[in-house]
Amino acid sequence: MKNKKVIFQDWGLTDYQVAWQRQETLFGETVKLKTEIRNRTLVLAEGDPGFDDTLTPNYLVFCEHPHVYTLGKSGKAEHLLLDEQGLKDKNAVYYPVNRGGDITYHGPGQLVSYPILDLDNFFTDIHLYLRTLEEAVILTLAHYGLKGERYPGYTGVWFDADNDNARKICAMGVRCSRWVTMHGLSFNVNTDLDYFKNIVPCGIDDKAVTSIELELGQKVDINEVKEILKHHISVLFGMEMI
Repeated sequence: MKNKKVIFQDWGLTDYQVAWQRQETLFGETVKLKTEIRNRTLVLAEGDPGFDDTLTPNYLVFCEHPHVYTLGKSGKAEHLLLDEQGLKDKNAVYYPVNRGGDITYHGPGQLVSYPILDLDNFFTDIHLYLRTLEEAVILTLAHYGLKGERYPGYTGVWFDADNDNARKICAMGVRCSRWVTMHGLSFNVNTDLDYFKNIVPCGIDDKAVTSIELELGQKVDINEVKEILKHHISVLFGMEMI
């Protein structure tokens, strides 16, 4: 039995460390429950025809963060180009985190999405998971007349990926344990892109970073972007959003 219901939560502007702890709690509870269900089912299978029909929950979280730089497990600390005083001057903080990927920036005007999903409820393929999230962003950009695309060899969503003008609008980094996911994507909507000048974004030093605002030449309603992205994620994964 699969649970397609997904609890949607918008945490608004939330300190990164607070959001990380809340993610870890939801993630940890889901992994623990999944382990308990498996153990109970194994016991029943040995001598009882009964079936444990407990279902694991799924969450889709949207939020924004105050200025913060985060470094993934495969990243290099030297990709942060600021020292402690530089971070203070930029009113920013820095955290090494337990997702995949290298260094990235989060800040106001950037839509961050944290799907905490039991992929056994959907499909157990991490590459398909990433490609599906990318597709949701590509479809959201299409709503604004923008052609987002994939860049072979890289995760995320780009513009002009096949030429020297390649620029990234959405970065991704995930963690997955027992097919339960956390972390996710950061989508530049009305983001202050100057903050990316203080890092080597995602470890890529020869490509630009962009936003919907920069591509259109005007700010857009981030709440509208949230609704469009939520819709496409829901449809692509076959979710029942609650």
